[in-house]
Amino acid sequence: MNKTNAMRILDANKIEYSAHEYEVDESDLSGETVAKKINAAEDEIFKTLVARGDKTGILVFCIPVSAELNLKNAAAASGNKKVELIKLNELLSLTGYIRGGCSPIGMKKEYPVFIEETAQMFDKIFISAGIRGVQSKLAPSDIQKITTAQFAGLI
Repeated sequence: MNKTNAMRILDANKIEYSAHEYEVDESDLSGETVAKKINAAEDEIFKTLVARGDKTGILVFCIPVSAELNLKNAAAASGNKKVELIKLNELLSLTGYIRGGCSPIGMKKEYPVFIEETAQMFDKIFISAGIRGVQSKLAPSDIQKITTAQFAGLI
């Protein structure tokens, strides 16, 4: 397996993680499908969503794949009055990542990152390794450290 940019950043910062590969089905990129393929519980796998706040600009939210981002909670956590998800065609230019392979680690720019507070219930969670077909499993506190994220109630 080739190392992704996110993995190289984790390695450079001596953060322990494991990589979990799975076969990608372009017609079904859902987190629920990924959970089945890597034999993990849905509440342990976190998706990365990119949004725009009316005051702060681009924001990154990590929530369980089975959950929906509560935009009011996201706005409150990030100091905005209103937050809306970006359009899919903006994702690559803003982050350097594509849908189904977006990691909060190693984006083109450093954006404020918020992680759903329930992540702290687990020793380790899964996030995208920065490419479709690979998930990284690591401690939520390590994600927080490398991205300077804040934990918040987002769902």
